[in-house]
Amino acid sequence: MATRTSSSGARSGAPSTARATGKAPAKRPASTRPQGRKPAPAPRQSALPVRIVKGAFMGCAHLLGGTARRMGHGARDLDPAHRRDGLAFTLLALAVVVAAREWWALSGTAGDAIHSVVAGTFGLVGVIVPILLLATAIRLMRHPERVQANSRIGIGLTAIILAVCGIVQISKGLPGTDDFDALRAAGGIVGFAVGTPLATLLTAPVAIILLLLLAFFGVLVVTATPVHQVIPRLRNGYHRLTGGRAPSDEVEDEAPDDDEPLVIHALHSAVDEEPTLARAQGPKRRLGILGRRARADEPDVPDEERLEEYVGDEAFVRAAVVVPDADADAADDAREPAPDTVPTALLEAADRTIVAPPATTPVPRGEQPMLEGDVLYTLPAEDALAKGAPHKVRSAANDRVVESLTSVLEQFEINAQVTGFTRGPTVTRYEVELGKGTKVERVTALSKNIAYAVASADVRILSPIPGKSAIGIEIPNTDRETVSLGDVLRSSAAKRTEHPMVIGVGKDVEGGYVTANLAKMPHLLVAGATGAGKSSFVNSMIVSILMRATPDEVRMVLVDPKRVELTIYEGIPHLITPIITNPKKAAEALEWVVREMEARYDDLANFGFKHIDDFNTAVRAGKVKPLPGSERKIATYPYLLVVVDELADLMMVAPRDVEASIQRITQLARAAGIHLVLATQRPSVDVVTGLIKANVPSRLAFATSSLTDSRVVLDQPGAEKLIGQGDALFLPMGAAKPMRTQGAWVAESEIHAVVEHVKKQLKPTYRQDVTVAATKKQVDEDIGDDLDLLLQAAELVVTTQFGSTSMLQRKLRVGFAKAGRLMDLLESREIVGPSEGSKAREVLVQPDDLAGTLEMLRGAPADDPYASSDGGMPGDPPVATDYFDDDDEGDDAGPWSGGRR
Repeated sequence: MATRTSSSGARSGAPSTARATGKAPAKRPASTRPQGRKPAPAPRQSALPVRIVKGAFMGCAHLLGGTARRMGHGARDLDPAHRRDGLAFTLLALAVVVAAREWWALSGTAGDAIHSVVAGTFGLVGVIVPILLLATAIRLMRHPERVQANSRIGIGLTAIILAVCGIVQISKGLPGTDDFDALRAAGGIVGFAVGTPLATLLTAPVAIILLLLLAFFGVLVVTATPVHQVIPRLRNGYHRLTGGRAPSDEVEDEAPDDDEPLVIHALHSAVDEEPTLARAQGPKRRLGILGRRARADEPDVPDEERLEEYVGDEAFVRAAVVVPDADADAADDAREPAPDTVPTALLEAADRTIVAPPATTPVPRGEQPMLEGDVLYTLPAEDALAKGAPHKVRSAANDRVVESLTSVLEQFEINAQVTGFTRGPTVTRYEVELGKGTKVERVTALSKNIAYAVASADVRILSPIPGKSAIGIEIPNTDRETVSLGDVLRSSAAKRTEHPMVIGVGKDVEGGYVTANLAKMPHLLVAGATGAGKSSFVNSMIVSILMRATPDEVRMVLVDPKRVELTIYEGIPHLITPIITNPKKAAEALEWVVREMEARYDDLANFGFKHIDDFNTAVRAGKVKPLPGSERKIATYPYLLVVVDELADLMMVAPRDVEASIQRITQLARAAGIHLVLATQRPSVDVVTGLIKANVPSRLAFATSSLTDSRVVLDQPGAEKLIGQGDALFLPMGAAKPMRTQGAWVAESEIHAVVEHVKKQLKPTYRQDVTVAATKKQVDEDIGDDLDLLLQAAELVVTTQFGSTSMLQRKLRVGFAKAGRLMDLLESREIVGPSEGSKAREVLVQPDDLAGTLEMLRGAPADDPYASSDGGMPGDPPVATDYFDDDDEGDDAGPWSGGRR
């Protein structure tokens, strides 16, 4: 590494030189410059004619270099499809020129030069060069996306050309480079380089055998045919040419050649490989339509000829899709046709993927038993959610932004260039790579200049892009796209897992679909200003659960203090209680969730499990038995999802109780299968407190109004620069930096269709103990609205056995008048005695009688079933023992009856 010479070193060098020579240094005049580095000599001036010639030469060089660089930038910004077409047309032109000379003996200087190059390189084999160039050009035009196949074909053709040139060279007597005419009439330079060494070292017959093997290998590579599939493919080709049918037991299970429909290869991949999804291209839209008709059991299923038109052989399709995920020996026995399983492996037209049939359940996906017996629950169809517009990879607006960014970098003389961009539905991320010796700060300091150049105030700079040595500049698109929830749920990212808690989030900046598993988060905080897209995300999340989960897999508690956001979901069977709109009842519901969590942990501790998934797996396998002497029926626990649409209202009504309940749920409920989603449009420190943030690791921040709100949600800036309408920063648990996403949109008509479908499947069965019923209690008129304070005062006085008005002032933080009125109410109920001057009042109730005293103050009748008689929490309702059973016999506990008997 180069080091920098300091001026102190130069100053210290003068005395040492003097000591070495034995002479004293000369005294410097006062008018000279300070002691330091010796100035460099002035450059010599060249003659005037030389300078003129040199200037003219440098000017021409700069002009040519700038023109070349400008053309290079233009070619790099050209559409990749146009670049591929340009290469194809170039090859086509070369094919025409070479054919004109080699086939029709084009005369002239150009013809002789072409013949010298082609024949001198390939010899007699040069006559087939135009055919190869023409075939390559046609393939680039027809199949530009098959890059891997193009590389494979290129390798195979190279092997064939080398082998043929070598064989021709040996057959012509191995002419040397001393006779170029004879060499051009043989194998050319390629044949000389391949055939002559082999024939010299191994003799001509052995060399020809080796070259024939090389040519045969090249043919196998071009056709993508393994050796053990040569005979079956020849036999299938013969049957196709003669109009016959290939035997079903000779099925090709390797990669097809390029002329064969790739959907056949995708079907093989869905069976032979571990993943359940295989990407396929080709005539698969029609195949997906056939699969949907067969799955719907419609009578107009296409006949065998129409099926063969797209897949080649019906027996092959059945054999490919019927093999379950089992041992290799059982796979051969499972090749018998099974039409009922064919539709589950066919492709839906929109997603262009093929889904292999489930390996564990014989029931098609979407028909899962919800209760014991013959009750089946069918999930909503995928076409219930509409398809969105196709994703744009490039537009004219992106090209204009690239030009603006390049202009800004050139104006400020920064050695950097825009190397590419990735377009998302809302924003486009432009990648800027720096030259050597350029600081990152020089680009990041131009944020305002870049915003001015692109005419957008919402510019966000990432330095660097995670995983890349480049600076990212995120600029909103002038032509935004809407992300459809149906597209997200139909994508391979969502179909990769069948977990019921997977939801569709949206699309990232690169245009990829983003999903999230709520069971792994395990709790989520959603915040953003009004109109930023928070409610749209909540709707997308709930619809995702309804599309993927049955009521025995996921149950929900919906809290909607705004009363209008979630009313559309009233009556769905996934609810365990009607939608809660009263903030006080919401606090009681959170307390019930805490009790439910404790009951689940009791079961996990009693039966020796650490997670609810392990417990449910053991219950389904019959490994969990009731404890001795218990008549309880063990059943699985569903996931419990608690959605609070507006946390600020709850924190205003009962901040302490709500914060305590949320704290306990978020700290402990992960292993119990209880997950919390908190949404608020007021992300301030008094709503999203430190305790809540510490226990909710996953965050989803929509556009906020200030930097402070962004720091409250994400602990970092960024959300204040979002552009709203679904634009969000998603920070799942464990991620280092947030991911910018565009939230999925679900229309109200789609929500109605999904809700109507699930309502027709099953009626809701509510738990009666989630919220305490207030209709059975009659509060005395003289108490009025002071019941909560009176209960706190009574509990304080009885537990401390000290009745003092000043104590009530300090503990309850009320004024003297309010504390005196509370003491008078306690005296009228004979809880404390009369006043005795400045002395404390006598407490007439013992601590053991506190529960009954509080119930008396609440106004509960003597036969109130909610009255506490066992020393529990006063006012707590009795815990029900069944979630789905409506009878009163109490002989069969439902799925959530664990630990309650």
